[in-house]
Amino acid sequence: MPSSTAPRAAQVRHDFMFTLGQLNRQWRKLVDRRLRPHGLTEATWLPLMRLARVAEPMRQKDLAAALGLDGSSVVRLLDGLEAGGLITRAGHADRRAKAIELTPQGHAVVQELHDLLHDSRAALFDSVPQAELDAAFSVLERLAQRLAVLDAEDGA
Repeated sequence: MPSSTAPRAAQVRHDFMFTLGQLNRQWRKLVDRRLRPHGLTEATWLPLMRLARVAEPMRQKDLAAALGLDGSSVVRLLDGLEAGGLITRAGHADRRAKAIELTPQGHAVVQELHDLLHDSRAALFDSVPQAELDAAFSVLERLAQRLAVLDAEDGA
């Protein structure tokens, strides 16, 4: 006979994943709303943040993979960032093979992003005790590791 806790455990897992997805959507919406006055959207700030994390210029195909986008979407996105003076692309005639790096203006925008994101995270987490945050992060890390294993098993 199945345990009486089995339905409860299944419901908690369902609710956990649903809430995690909802939290992610709400966070992205908040950040987008706060970045809109700066002329940025999620589509533009995520690549800038990714480029700021690397020490060397990044190939477009690597950026596309890191963002989970196809190459043609990244080319159009980067066209806009380049036109805005936030990035430069150097190299190959094939625009997908070019190396991308932030311009000084792009670095300044990333610093503004860091500040805005820092303040937004602080406001979000201000009522969460550090011990609870540490425990939640530990769970998320274990789930991320497990997803990596499941992806590998599925051949992803």
